[in-house]
Amino acid sequence: MEYRIVPLEEKHAPVLAQMEEKLFSLPWSRKAFEELLTHDYCHYLVAEEAGVPVGFAGMTLLGDEGDVDKVMVDPEHQRQGIADALLRELFALGEELGAAAYTLEVRVSNEPAISLYEKHGFQSEGVRPRFYEKPVEDALIMWKRREKNGSEE
Repeated sequence: MEYRIVPLEEKHAPVLAQMEEKLFSLPWSRKAFEELLTHDYCHYLVAEEAGVPVGFAGMTLLGDEGDVDKVMVDPEHQRQGIADALLRELFALGEELGAAAYTLEVRVSNEPAISLYEKHGFQSEGVRPRFYEKPVEDALIMWKRREKNGSEE
């Protein structure tokens, strides 16, 4: 199937909230997705297939640092390159907006996500003990930085 990546719109919120319930033990609500649209420092993208959301990625941009808040793909659409494409688009947007570095947290047990982030230039720089709940687990802190000349570190 083909998908396209578009900016988050209010119409996406119900399906994304349902996707959250499938994927996360503490899911974001429909209202949480809608509230993202009210903040100019929040930048979120949706992968749509036939107009239906199948993936989502976003960041909060404060100054020149982007905090990647969420990357998710519907279980039926995982392993098809959607998360990879969302991240490429998100970083292209971040570059347009002046981001020089990105950070994120990921469960230490989430090897597929860690591998994906490493593919995009992220490196582990520490651990946040007991960061996640349900189940309690440490978070790996990862950073992707650009050198002053524009190349990635």
